[in-house]
Formats: sequence, structure tokens, C-alpha cells
Amino acid sequence: MNELLDHLLATPILAIALTLTANVAGIRLLKAVGTPAWCPPVLVASLLLAGVLALLSIDYADYRRGAAWLMLLLGPATVALGLPLHEQMPQIRALWRPLMACLPLAALLAAAYAVGIAWLLGAPPEILASLAPKSVTAPIAIGITEQIGGSVSLMMGGLLITGVAAIGFVGLGARLLGIHDERIIGFALGLNGHALGTVRAFEIGPVAGAFASLGMSLTGIVSALLLPLAWRLVGA
Repeated sequence: MNELLDHLLATPILAIALTLTANVAGIRLLKAVGTPAWCPPVLVASLLLAGVLALLSIDYADYRRGAAWLMLLLGPATVALGLPLHEQMPQIRALWRPLMACLPLAALLAAAYAVGIAWLLGAPPEILASLAPKSVTAPIAIGITEQIGGSVSLMMGGLLITGVAAIGFVGLGARLLGIHDERIIGFALGLNGHALGTVRAFEIGPVAGAFASLGMSLTGIVSALLLPLAWRLVGA
């Protein structure tokens, strides 16, 4: 059995098959229970995949090496979000001033509160660096994490948790505050919940999806420019 696994792990076939199977299984499981908005399929798929890796005693580094090419698809997928942005450009132009005013503070808080809590709990620098880009879309977050000395694996876990939490809390906050404007809800989902929040926003509607794409993209740009610089300045 071990020899067979070693042979399969020498090529990307096993890692890709496990990833796609877990994704399909996650989607079907959620459909069976009514597709709750707070639980994205990627969360269930990730848990299933983690369970299979543990059951088969497959090292995560071996799996990640086999599935590396899938990571390359994240960049083009992110760039493709420019299409809904173009379609909603008139609405974006109408709100560009308040959006630009809140973006820097929101991006700063998205990084600062997690790092601050971890620092108060005595987390080492590597964990702090891994948590800082947790609200940034994965292709950009990976680059930031490598620049500031964090762990990509740990960052990806934080990325998943952040996306799931953002979906739940943004929806709850919108209901409590009586916010029904899809533009505001979408922007908040993209800014705080990166790709997972953006997927949820498109489920709400095309306007929410476009503003989520905008929030995710701008947060990524601001974080990529300022977070490594801020990390050096504080001497972390």
C-alpha cells in the first residue's frame, strides 16, 4: 500500500483526484442539507480532504507538491473577476469616494486584530506573520506570507477560517443593522472574506458580486503594498 501511494504521489494525479473528489462531495453534501449560506462547500471539502490525508498517512507537503499546479489557477480566476467589475462600473463610480475612504482603515483592521490577539496570547513571530494576510485573496496572500516570513500552510488555514467567519458575520451584521444595499454587503464580503466572501456575494446577486470583487481586489493591492513595509517598520 505504501509503495502504491509513493508511486501515485510521484505524479500530480492522486493529489488532483483527491482535491476534485472532495470538492464534488462537499457540494453534494451541502445540497443534501439545504445549502446553508454560512457554510461554503470549500469548508466541507477541506475537512473531507484533511480526513482522507490523515487516514492514508499522506504528508501535507507531498499533497501540496502534487496539487501545486491548481494554485496557478487562482491567479487567472482572480483576474477574471474584472468582467463583473466592468459591468457594474457606473455604480462603482458613483460610490468610489466612500469606498476609497473606508478601504485603508478596513484593510488595516483586517490584519491588525488577528495579529494583535495572537500577540497578546504570546504567539511566535512565524504565527503572527501567517495571520497578517488572512483577509487577502490566496494568490496575493501567499506572496505576502513568504515575504514576511510566515508559514503558507498556516496562512491557508487562517484564510479558510476567515472566509467562513466573514460570510456569517457580514450576513448577521447586515440583518442587525438593517442594511439591504447589495453594494455595501458585497463590498464588506469581499474585503473581509476574500474569495469565499465573493462567492457568497455572487449568490446574493451580480451587483453584490461585483462589489465583492472590488473589495477583494483593492484589499489585496493595499495589503501587498503596505503590509510587508509595515512588517519591516515594526521589526516583526
